[in-house]
Amino acid sequence: MKTVTYINNLKVLMVFIGAVIMTSCSKNDDKTISYTTTPGEAALSLPLNNQTCEVGEIIGDKATVTFSWEASEATETYNLTITNLVTQDVTLNVGLPTNSTVVNLLRGYPYSWMVTSKNSGNTTTNSEVWKFYLAGEGESNNVPFPATLLSPSSGATVVPVDGKVTLEWQGSPDSDGDAITYTLYADTVDGNQDVPEEWKGLTDTTIDIPVDPDTVYFWHIETSDGTNASISTTYTFKTGDTNSSIPQGTIVSTSQEVLDAIAAATPGENIYVHGGDYIFDSTIKITGSGMSGNVISLMAYPGDESRPKFDFSSMTENSSNRGIEVSGSFWHIEGIDVFHAGDNGMFVQGNNNVIEFCTFSENSDTGLQIGNGASNNIILNCDSFYNADSTLENADGFACKLDAGTGNKFVGCRAWQNLDDGWDGYLRGTDNITTTYENCWSFKNGILKNGTVGAGDGNGFKTGGSDDKLLKHNAIYKNCVAAGNTHNGFDHNSNRGAIEIYNCSAYNNGKNISFGSTNIAESLTIKNTASLSGKSNDSFSATTTDITNNSWQNGIVINSSDFVSLDVDLLSSPRQADGSLPNVDFMKLVDGSDLIDAGINVGLQFNGVAPDLGAFEK
Repeated sequence: MKTVTYINNLKVLMVFIGAVIMTSCSKNDDKTISYTTTPGEAALSLPLNNQTCEVGEIIGDKATVTFSWEASEATETYNLTITNLVTQDVTLNVGLPTNSTVVNLLRGYPYSWMVTSKNSGNTTTNSEVWKFYLAGEGESNNVPFPATLLSPSSGATVVPVDGKVTLEWQGSPDSDGDAITYTLYADTVDGNQDVPEEWKGLTDTTIDIPVDPDTVYFWHIETSDGTNASISTTYTFKTGDTNSSIPQGTIVSTSQEVLDAIAAATPGENIYVHGGDYIFDSTIKITGSGMSGNVISLMAYPGDESRPKFDFSSMTENSSNRGIEVSGSFWHIEGIDVFHAGDNGMFVQGNNNVIEFCTFSENSDTGLQIGNGASNNIILNCDSFYNADSTLENADGFACKLDAGTGNKFVGCRAWQNLDDGWDGYLRGTDNITTTYENCWSFKNGILKNGTVGAGDGNGFKTGGSDDKLLKHNAIYKNCVAAGNTHNGFDHNSNRGAIEIYNCSAYNNGKNISFGSTNIAESLTIKNTASLSGKSNDSFSATTTDITNNSWQNGIVINSSDFVSLDVDLLSSPRQADGSLPNVDFMKLVDGSDLIDAGINVGLQFNGVAPDLGAFEK
């Protein structure tokens, strides 16, 4: 019995010791340092600045390079960024726990490197930027370090002095000890045109060049040691005129400048984009935010002959390949043409943004879509057309749908010849939101760019709908036009919300107005609206209805003689210079029409004793 008792006591003791050890380990494992202070700046050690570094193990055309730096205060991890100064390829080592590492790099190239200190706080600290040369085979002469351009900064607008602008750059000592000279390339084409003799073999790092006013220049520096040469990055600048007003803000002329300006934007900043084509192969992500009364603006440079076109044609069709994602708030984006993205041309998921006088065309999904809870955005005087995906089923002109927030508004917008719908309000993931449409035109949707009918739905305004047929998308339409769409002009699609249609016009759609008796809307209000030549009879089902003073009521007779023109193609006429809708004759009333003064006051502006019927007041 004593032996058994001893063994049992020993088992108890071992269990107790094990529990203590496990508890102790658990406490140590969970113990982490959480910083709220800014990390310190790492002091770089190796490779030495502006020198040829020692080559480590050679592996083919590469060699190992040891990078080291002094540990910085309040730092948990480091990011090491290495840039090949000739190819501009970037090698990024992220989350390094120690202050040294070994990297394989191509031999025979100059490099720059820097270290970013990070901790669990919200800020990071960058080190200085050092340069080194990784020697190639044998005794070959090293390529000199490229010059660093200093002034004018890229995208700047400068006022010439006596017709000249001063260009300034910074060179680095040659790693072989050779004498360095510079050649300036500057022109109005691309920065690669032939240069005058006086711009060659420079030893100074500054020069004054003659320029023309109101002109964009491209410039870079070629650095030579007599044997090899290196090329700097290319900057642009625009010359102003002392007698003209130069817009205040950041002025950009290249794709990279656009990206840099967006990334660095702060509340109240204006970014002006010169006219021309800008090529992008990945999504432009707008993540920063302005503030109420202090928005960030991205807009076309005023007075340019052409508009800026953001061309995403190099993208493949993929749901992740949107053109522009606006997740920030309080942005004003104006005068940009968004073309051929691999998915949405623009996806808005921030709040309180204004998108104005932009176009969205030939994208592989909806031209502009609002989603992910985005609220209180205004889409003003924008056009969306020829959007189609390869399956020929899904691309709309505009969409406030799926998980969008409430309070979004479309004003003065047009959608035509989109594969699916002009506007889509289908919901999934949100309920009982309200979207407003004012002076919007939706026409010929369901018809492709080449004029053939596609496989999409072809509605003008799809008010809502949902997977379970239960969700409410409240929609308000004022002075809107639906014409020539292959399916319905104003479409119910089992929307269970409240729909209001005031002073709208519908012509030659499948059904001009279609609110069926299945999964009926909560309420349907239609007033002062004109419906002509639908291919099927209109339908007006809802739990409650308020439908008065429309073209099919009160003994009114509506026909083609009531209108100056029924040419739907007039609706795609060029906009006015300020971006407002064109002044065209489509469905404008002729003198003596029964539709004049036949409406009821619904709070919209009108002439005469009462509102006219339709979208256009006589």
